[in-house]
Amino acid sequence: MPDDRPNILLIMTDEHRGDALGIEGHPIVETPYLDAIAASGTHFTSGYSATPVCIPARRTLMTGTKASTHGVFMNYHTHLDLPTLPETLSAAGYQTHLVGKLHLHPARKKYGFDSTDWADNPAQHNTSVIDDDYQMFLQEQGLYGPDIARAHGVDENGWVARPFHLDERYHFTNWCAEKAMRFLERRDPTAPFFLKMSIHAPHAPCAPPQYYFDKYMAMDIPEPAVAEWARVFDEPQRGLSVKSWRTALEPKVLKQYMAGYYGSIEHADHQIGRVLNHVPENTIVIFTSDHGEMLGEHQWIRKRSAFEGSARIPFIINLPKSFNIEQGETLGDVVELMDVMPTVLDAVGVDIPETVDGKSLMPLIRGDNEPWRDYIHGECSPMETIKSGMQFITDGKDKYIFYPGTGEEQFFDLVNDPVEMTNLVNDPAYADRVQQGRTRLITELESRPENFVVNGQLATLGGPTPSFLPEYKRQESPAKALNRENPL
Repeated sequence: MPDDRPNILLIMTDEHRGDALGIEGHPIVETPYLDAIAASGTHFTSGYSATPVCIPARRTLMTGTKASTHGVFMNYHTHLDLPTLPETLSAAGYQTHLVGKLHLHPARKKYGFDSTDWADNPAQHNTSVIDDDYQMFLQEQGLYGPDIARAHGVDENGWVARPFHLDERYHFTNWCAEKAMRFLERRDPTAPFFLKMSIHAPHAPCAPPQYYFDKYMAMDIPEPAVAEWARVFDEPQRGLSVKSWRTALEPKVLKQYMAGYYGSIEHADHQIGRVLNHVPENTIVIFTSDHGEMLGEHQWIRKRSAFEGSARIPFIINLPKSFNIEQGETLGDVVELMDVMPTVLDAVGVDIPETVDGKSLMPLIRGDNEPWRDYIHGECSPMETIKSGMQFITDGKDKYIFYPGTGEEQFFDLVNDPVEMTNLVNDPAYADRVQQGRTRLITELESRPENFVVNGQLATLGGPTPSFLPEYKRQESPAKALNRENPL
């Protein structure tokens, strides 16, 4: 007999700011399909990526664990041997499939997915090798040439932007949507499915199809906020690297960058809408991202920081009618990526592995009168340009940030200052709240091997700590070890 347990569709964009949704009241970006999922589901407005950079965030999502459990605090390729969400669901009888980006090591390892249409990004890093499914698709379409999907010349980590140079149907985002629809057509109809569709946009290259780029270029786009505490440039700079972390751009260049970013989001939303038209009724739909994008705010681009543009992400869960749960709520409880795995497993009645650090959001969605966490702890190391990593504590209303390399502290009242314009760490009126954040961080870090805490106080370390815990140091391959022992 057919298995009537709910299906699961997990949709991810990459580098998607939490405020970059129409339903968030954004003045520019339009996301009608995602807005509809949020309005008829549960929209968590204090969703965070605790380690806001690609690989550690995706390790957290896949395992339900915090960075100090899975061992990686930056983009660092090493083993991952914890139980994963697709592995756990597959063992429970779900058909599991990945479309798009996984960004785990080694490439092509399935990590519990029964099947994959895998490509981590549009780039072709080795121009003589076609090694991912998106590049194979382009080749099958007769599109040859070195790094053909990026022949537009837009960098995959920078602020240059322009329209996509090929027909829209060859765009990575379209490819993800069409591979997802093919899976839905060809899946086993007797088993429930877990489909993860992971789109590279709006991560650079900010090169959406012409329609979307032109649409946002024609708009009056508000410039990003820059606080005095953050300013490093007094005027626009020429000659900066296109990958520059601290950035002050000419107004016309900044507008192109923002138009490319927002256009990429709307393009992704429209392709997500295509997929949603083919999703069975009895399907849990989850939408989130691995981290945000500073987008020129406080003269930063990209991610890694604890600031809202980098760390706050979209976080939406929409349950099918079969759950008989009233939805349509916006919740401010602080949640993060490690909560996705236990939420999914709880919702479909699969045991949650003991390794999981996150918490199921089902009690919040049901409206159960149960206590929730007081805060989340986040971290990343290193931070570019400041000779430190970062640590932060937030409950979605207050945010305390500590930079162990320098000893600097910041505190923001997110209710009254959501763009973090005023650092209140030395304001006497906030002393108790600052101390609460400091105490909570000490509790999180006091047993760590990096010596973040000395004699019960946060320590100044003089530089960034490692990007990984000692047990996650890369292991040398047997072939390299043999060659070292037996040199020619």
